[in-house]
Amino acid sequence: MAGSLTVLALPPAAAAPGPPAPARPGEGRLSRQLGLQQVPKTDRITRKSAGAAQTNPMASLLPDPSQSNLYGWKQRITAQSKTRTARVEHRRLAAAKVVTPLVVDELEPDELRGSNDTAATAQRITRFGSARGKRAAARILGTLAAAPAPVARAANKEDDGSIRLAKNVTLPAGGQVRTTGTIGDGPHGSKGDKTGDFDFYALRGLRAGAVLSVDLTTSGSDDPEDAFDTLLLVWDARGELVGFNDDEGEDSLDSYLTFPVPVAGDYFVSVVGLPSLPEDPFDSGSGEGVGTEGRYTATFGLDAGDIDYYAVTLRAGDVLSSSAAGAATRIAFYDPARQEVFGSTQDASSIYPATSPLAGGGNAVADHVAATSGRYYVATTGRGGNYDVTLEVYRPGTEAKKATQTIFLDFNGARVNTAMYGGPGVRQLSPLSAFLGRWGLPASQQSALIDRIVATVTENLKRDFAGTGVKVKILNSRDHADPFGKRNVSRLIVGGTVAESGVETIGIAQSIDPGNFDTEETALILLDLVSEPAGVPYSLNTYLKPTSNRTKFLGTALGNIASHEAGHYLGNWHVDQFNTVLNLMDQGGNFPLLYGVGRDKVGGTADDPDVDFGPDVLNPGEGFTGIEDTRVRTGWALFQLIQPARP
Repeated sequence: MAGSLTVLALPPAAAAPGPPAPARPGEGRLSRQLGLQQVPKTDRITRKSAGAAQTNPMASLLPDPSQSNLYGWKQRITAQSKTRTARVEHRRLAAAKVVTPLVVDELEPDELRGSNDTAATAQRITRFGSARGKRAAARILGTLAAAPAPVARAANKEDDGSIRLAKNVTLPAGGQVRTTGTIGDGPHGSKGDKTGDFDFYALRGLRAGAVLSVDLTTSGSDDPEDAFDTLLLVWDARGELVGFNDDEGEDSLDSYLTFPVPVAGDYFVSVVGLPSLPEDPFDSGSGEGVGTEGRYTATFGLDAGDIDYYAVTLRAGDVLSSSAAGAATRIAFYDPARQEVFGSTQDASSIYPATSPLAGGGNAVADHVAATSGRYYVATTGRGGNYDVTLEVYRPGTEAKKATQTIFLDFNGARVNTAMYGGPGVRQLSPLSAFLGRWGLPASQQSALIDRIVATVTENLKRDFAGTGVKVKILNSRDHADPFGKRNVSRLIVGGTVAESGVETIGIAQSIDPGNFDTEETALILLDLVSEPAGVPYSLNTYLKPTSNRTKFLGTALGNIASHEAGHYLGNWHVDQFNTVLNLMDQGGNFPLLYGVGRDKVGGTADDPDVDFGPDVLNPGEGFTGIEDTRVRTGWALFQLIQPARP
């Protein structure tokens, strides 16, 4: 079961540079907003060019993420996560560091619901936590009550391709309704004008806080290249997109959506066949062309599925980790304000470093770094039956080690084993100096460029955290001897090309490490793509004009890319790059935001914004939901000041 993205209107951290570049043919505004994969979904990860491997898109800064086979990557990541979990357990046993978990039995009787279905009624786990006298691991055993049998309703009738033409679905509270439909039979499908067929359903008068669920099933080929590939979209009465789901799981093209109703009112669910999407939900003929077509069965529910909440007390900086197994297929964390901060329906724990103790395995894995001390909530849901949820809490790595993290910026070119990124092995990367001419910089400007890169990384990782207990050393290859290989030294290699490294990306981190448990990692910032001739959105040359302060812009943009990759190995996942929030962890594909290009669309001018870490919506295409505060994660990853334990 997969959850939906709720599109939240966060205030911008700085002035955004305006709308993204126009979409390519076949990739409309909505496709870009959702970050949908534009290449065929296959089980295979293939190479686009000879001699270079595709990289994990969750840990990479790609020129265009929509051209990566994320569907196939999720299957690979899930398989690798199972292997990684077994290794973590073996390492714990060998080191005799197995902590006996606190066993928690759900108090709500089996097959019943209503006693722990909200944060307000959450079952408290008082003995769990990182404070002295608390247990740092818990195992929750519970049961999700089965949803009631759905009531059959008549199939939809065309034309129902817009909000105005939507078929009304009456849902009793706690009940389900089932209907059938066909994408392709309407006046705009393959038998009509071929703009694309959509089926809309109206759910009227929903109350705030209710949970709408839509389960879409299809029949046909198991081959993703020859299957009916569905997408579910949720719209409010104004036609604003508020939720969606693409694939139910890493190996299914069917869709399953759960949508917590934010505000009372009317909502509309549309069923589409990818890649055709409605650009205007009020116009049934607004699609870009026929997508995949076929028959489907849709089951609508209103508060039909059981959801169990548990409350735990965390200290600021606690790294909370969870894995859900059995009937539990989704796990979500909520902060003291009851805002979702991390929701997951997948196990991507293989992206953690080998030394990370965080949980893995099961159907869903989630992690969160607590911004403040207080009561947090853990919620799990599924399709009915017994579940087993693991909770673990840790203090961040540098605090636990009483160590200062050093980050070394290497501009001299380096030998690096790119096998860790899927590359061919040990490779020599060319230095920063080899790329100056491609940006129109003379060799005499290299030192000024390095000054600006170092200043940008220092601001993003050190100055912005002044007075918070963060302690980090920022060193560079021009001014310091290479310290890599010593304890607690991670590096950022700024140089090299795709061909030299054997990996197809702009940047890539060795891991995503919530809590910074591995303090000796490497990230690459390759320079061939970002120094291509002007015209492509990922090249820095595209934003250089006669009015640009060339060195300032190039140094700031490269410093932001380096900070992005450091942000990964300091614990951050990607956030949404197509909303109005500027964030250093924005996924690739909308580079003016990450580079800090102002509204004049020219880099190195007075209106360029400062891009920082901060709260933003987790990237919708990568399978997580909630608001990730990348500043909190980064700050606690570098935290050294030891505070006394609080109850």
